[in-house]
Amino acid sequence: MYRAPLRELRFVLDELLGAASLAACPDLGDYSDELAASVLDEAARFAQTVLDPLNKPGDSEGARWTSDGVVTARGFRDAYQQFVAGGWPQLGADPEFGGQRVPQVLATAVQELWASANLAFKLCPMLTHGAVHALELCGSKMQKQLFLHKMVSGEWTGTMDLTEPQAGSDLAQVRTRAVPDGKRFRVFGQKIFITWGDHDLTSNTIHMVLARIDGSPPGVKGISLFIVPKVLVNDDGSLGARNEVRCVSIEHKLGIHASPTCVLAFGDQDGAVAHLVGEANHGLAYMFIMMNAARLSVGLEGYAVGERAFQHAAEWARTRIQGKPPVAQPSGPAPIIHHPDVKRMLLTMKSSTEAARALALYAAFQLDLGAYAAEESQRTAAQIRADLLIPIVKGWCTEMGNEIAGLGVQVHGGMGFIEETGAAQYVRDVRITTIYEGTTGIQSNDLIGRKLGRDRGAAMQALLADMARELQALKTDNVAASATRKAALEAVTLLERATQSLLGMLASRPDLGMAVSVPYLKLCGFVIGGWLMAKSSAIAVARSGGPDREFYEGKIRTALFYAEQVLPSALALARVVESGSSSVVETDAALV
Repeated sequence: MYRAPLRELRFVLDELLGAASLAACPDLGDYSDELAASVLDEAARFAQTVLDPLNKPGDSEGARWTSDGVVTARGFRDAYQQFVAGGWPQLGADPEFGGQRVPQVLATAVQELWASANLAFKLCPMLTHGAVHALELCGSKMQKQLFLHKMVSGEWTGTMDLTEPQAGSDLAQVRTRAVPDGKRFRVFGQKIFITWGDHDLTSNTIHMVLARIDGSPPGVKGISLFIVPKVLVNDDGSLGARNEVRCVSIEHKLGIHASPTCVLAFGDQDGAVAHLVGEANHGLAYMFIMMNAARLSVGLEGYAVGERAFQHAAEWARTRIQGKPPVAQPSGPAPIIHHPDVKRMLLTMKSSTEAARALALYAAFQLDLGAYAAEESQRTAAQIRADLLIPIVKGWCTEMGNEIAGLGVQVHGGMGFIEETGAAQYVRDVRITTIYEGTTGIQSNDLIGRKLGRDRGAAMQALLADMARELQALKTDNVAASATRKAALEAVTLLERATQSLLGMLASRPDLGMAVSVPYLKLCGFVIGGWLMAKSSAIAVARSGGPDREFYEGKIRTALFYAEQVLPSALALARVVESGSSSVVETDAALV
């Protein structure tokens, strides 16, 4: 059974980040620690009592394609109706369209609960939120009035339609056509891998589709973004005839079986009616609004499934009786949690999850400052830092989620390989997160090419300086916290040196930099995670004498474990970044 980690989330929000400071922002005056606690408590109840019971049955049954449309697994329609009735789709949306404005950092914490309890379900509102955000920023007044109210309420859902059979991640190869038809367009083509592209949860689905207007320039410069509703919407907002959008099939996937991944055909005859968003040939820029929001959301999915896998493995280890550990225990076999290597694996899962959570919520906090801070200079600096962190969150947190889920199977031993124990589902479900919204390689190329390259590393240097300054200021007599601080400082130095080496490569031989971009992204994740764990440890030391003593002592020990057994990965990765390029670029492809 899933237990929402409310104390962990409150620690990061209230104590590590000090998110209550956002109440000083003009548009967030209603935010407080008490509000966050109330929202998280209700979200936890929904996650534990409604979504979690559907997770395993949904995996077994899956979504089902029919000629009349996709049928979701039993219980999902009722769960979605409860989701809408609870007002959850409105969280974080613009109040002008019925939303509830809350900080991104709180919305991100809530999304973790959905992803841990039922990742397949969580993907549907996530994509709707991205479509809503894109329309809020780029849609016309008419489009906003026609679509946003019912999307924000959850009455309708939304999708992102990018990929085509021949294109994959290379959007320059998009062939879907858009033909002008008066004030509207008619779209013809096929899209694949469309998550929740068809379902029976709502009466309408609003597809955000990339297509080319006839005569547009080749490549990404000729791509436009269109609204293509599954069911046409009349001027008064009522539903009209069925549009020419058809789900041809759904994919048979490794995991997230309850989430329908659709092949969609547009325009079998006269063309699917479509509305142009913004200006023609600017579609990729508009779509990136959705993609960046999704990259943060997918990043948190990595550690959210990791949290679920950790809880499952820890419970197994506390109850599975096998062997006698080499420490003083009652005579006879003991629970395997007492075996040193099992404890090591569980601590790896726990500490990695906590570091990833802290990183993702820190990035979300920067997004809030970038959007709402009173001073323009603070908004600019925070947005630059958030932009730098997003590919790291998406890449590192999902890679760690895969490792954590894999360790969960290992803790179960041979029983973990058996579906009935449930550990295998987390491995299957989380695997897609390193691929969704751009693979880890795409994230790392974004990190070094756009985020590092655009300002010659200035944003990274500012982050490194802040990390070093804050770590140097952490003075404590606690031995464990001091050791964690020292390890984190050493790791910051490694990242600084690797960054300078990488910048040198990018200036002369960009291919050398790209050859080590993923190791560099992972290095960033481990080191930033180490900084946040060291800060967490110092906070825990200062507060460990109160009623929450056991929780804070756990934070100190977990941070020390991260420093001693997880963070040393930074040393190996830094060495790869500094000297591992040539073995890639100098090897002929024929020899691979």
